[in-house]
Amino acid sequence: MKNTAVAAAVISALMGLALPAHADVPAPVDKAYPGTLKLHVDATDIGHRIFQINETIPVSASGDLTLLYPAWIPGNHSPTGPIDKVAGIEFSANGKTLTWERDAGNVYAFHVAVPQGVTEVKASFKFLSPQNPDQGRVVMTPEMLNLQWNAMALYPAGHYTRQIQVEPSVTLPKGWHYATALENESHKGDSYAFKAIDFENLVDSPMFAGEHYKRIDLNPGAKTPVHLNVFADNAKDLEVSPEALKAHRELVQQMYKLYGAHHYNHYDFLLALTDKLGGIGLEHHRSSENSAKENYFTEWDKSWLGRDLLAHEFNHSWDGKYRRPEKLWTPTYNQVKRDHGLWVYEGQTQFWGYIVAERSGLWSHDNAMDMLALLGATYDKGRPGMQWRNIWDTTNDPTIAQRAPLAYRNYQMSEDYYQGGQLIWYAVDAKLRNLSGNKKSLNDFAKAFFGVHPGAWDINTYSFEDVVNTLNGIEKFDWTSFLNDRLKGHVNLSKSLNDQGWQLVYNDKPSDAVKGIEGRYKATDFTYSLGFMVSKEGTMRDVLWDSPAFNAGLAPSMTIVAVNGTQFSGDVLKDAVTAATKDKAPIELLVKDFDKYQTIKIDYHGGLKYPHLERIKGTKDYLSQILKPL
Repeated sequence: MKNTAVAAAVISALMGLALPAHADVPAPVDKAYPGTLKLHVDATDIGHRIFQINETIPVSASGDLTLLYPAWIPGNHSPTGPIDKVAGIEFSANGKTLTWERDAGNVYAFHVAVPQGVTEVKASFKFLSPQNPDQGRVVMTPEMLNLQWNAMALYPAGHYTRQIQVEPSVTLPKGWHYATALENESHKGDSYAFKAIDFENLVDSPMFAGEHYKRIDLNPGAKTPVHLNVFADNAKDLEVSPEALKAHRELVQQMYKLYGAHHYNHYDFLLALTDKLGGIGLEHHRSSENSAKENYFTEWDKSWLGRDLLAHEFNHSWDGKYRRPEKLWTPTYNQVKRDHGLWVYEGQTQFWGYIVAERSGLWSHDNAMDMLALLGATYDKGRPGMQWRNIWDTTNDPTIAQRAPLAYRNYQMSEDYYQGGQLIWYAVDAKLRNLSGNKKSLNDFAKAFFGVHPGAWDINTYSFEDVVNTLNGIEKFDWTSFLNDRLKGHVNLSKSLNDQGWQLVYNDKPSDAVKGIEGRYKATDFTYSLGFMVSKEGTMRDVLWDSPAFNAGLAPSMTIVAVNGTQFSGDVLKDAVTAATKDKAPIELLVKDFDKYQTIKIDYHGGLKYPHLERIKGTKDYLSQILKPL
C-alpha cells in the first residue's frame, strides 16, 4: 500500500512502541584532532564510590559538537560501556552553561551547541560506580580502586581515536599508591599528571590504586621492564615467597622464549588480592587488570586454581592486542566490532595460558593435567549444545548474552570459543607434529605469527587466510578444511587430546581440580554422573541437558531438600550415588520449586564419575612435549 509506512508509524505510536531513530554522528576520519584534550578524574570519594570527571575539549568551530562515550570496550568484545552509571552531565564555555541533547538513536552520543567565539568546551560528569555486585562490578572499596579510562571520558566524534591526544590526570585518596602503563609527567600532593597519549592507548592503560601496595620487578636488569604491581585488602597478603617470585619471573622468560619478541616498551601486571573489589581478568597492550584471592601468595600450595590468569592475560599482549583479528579493530570505540576471530584471540590464548602456567611453575604438571581432563570432559560429555551450535557461532555470544546468566548454559553454550577454541589448537599442534615427523609444532606458529616486529606496539591485524597461510608456511596441508571442520562443524572436540596421545577416562576419584572447584564454589560436582553441580544449600548451578537428572525432571530452578528421606548435603548425595551402584532402586530427591515440593526419582546406577587423562598405548606423547618448558 502507498501509505504503509505512515500507517505503521501511527499504529506504533498508538501502541506506545518506539520507532528506530537516525543516529546523527559524524563518521570518523584518520586525521589529527586539533588540540589536546585535558581529562582529570577525582577519585577521592571512596565513601560514596563516586568518580568526578572534568574535561577540557578544544574546538575550532561553532555549531554542533558531538561527543561520544565509549560503547564497544576492547576485551569485552561487546557494547558494554557503562553509560547507565553516568550522571550529572554539564557542559560550559566562557563561564556559561551550554545546552546539550543525547542523540535520538545513539544513547552514547551527546550533541552540544557551541556558540561563536568559543575555543574550548568544558565537560563535567560523575561516574556513580556500583555499590554492590547486583549493580555491576565493584571498582571502588575503602582499600583500593580500579580506574578504567573508557568509563571516565567523552571524546569528539569524527576522528579516529588514535588521532585524539589527551593529557590525563587523577587525584587519589591521601597516601594511596597507583600503577598504570601511563607514563608520569608530574605530581603535586595526591594529584598525578601523565604524559599526553592518544585516546586509543589511554583507554588501553587503566589504573589500579590502593593503600596496600608492592611493586615487584619480574625482569631484573632488562631494558624493557616488566613489573607485577600488587594491591591487597590487607598488607600481610603482600608477602611473596621465593617460589612464587621465581614462577612469576619465569612466566616472563617462558613467554619471551615462545615468541622471540615482545610488543611493548614496558609492561605492568595490575593484580588485586581482594574479596571486595570485583573480580577481573582484562587484557591490555602494556598492562593487564587481574584479581585473585587474598591467599594468592600466602598459601601458595593451596592457591593454584586460577593461577593461569596472569599467563592468559600476558599472552594477550601478543595475541589480541598486537596481532588482532581485522574485524575486532575499529577506528573508534563506538563502531560495531565483529568477533569471529575470537577463536584465535581467546582460543589460542587459552591454549598458551594453560601451557605457560605449567612451563613457568605457576602450575605443577599434575595441576595442568587435571585441568586438561576437565577441559576435555566438557566437550566429551558436558556440551550437548554442540549438537545444534558450533564454535564459530559462539563468537557472537559477547553481543548475544554479554555474560548474563543462562538457564541451560551447557545446551545454549556461551563463549565456547575460549575452551572449544583451545581444543582446536591442540588438534593443530598434533597435526603439525604428525605432518613434520615431530619436528614442527604450535611453538613454530607462535613465533612466526605473533613474534614479528620486535618492540612494535601498534596494532597488526590479520584475517582467517593469514592464519591458514602461516600454517602452510610451516607445513603444507588443507588447513582451511581442517579448521572449518572444527570451527563450523559439530564434532567431539575432546578428540584433540587423543591426537596428543591421551584419552579421557572417568572414575569415582575426584581430581585436585574438581576438589578445588568444589571448594571455591562451595558446591559438589555430579556433572558426569547425575548431571548437575549443586551448592551446599542444595541449589543448582546447572543441569546437564539430556542427563539422568534432566530426564528425571530436575531443573536449574529447583532446590534439593532431601536425599532418600535424609536432609540434603553434598556428602549424603555422594553416598546415595555410590550405594545405587548395588541397589536397583532409583535415587529419590525431595525438591522445592517455587512454593511446591515434589519427589524426583533418578534411575541412575553408574556411580560417581570424574574425568582424568590416561595415555593411549602405542601413540606419540605430544602433550608432554608441548607442556615442557622451553
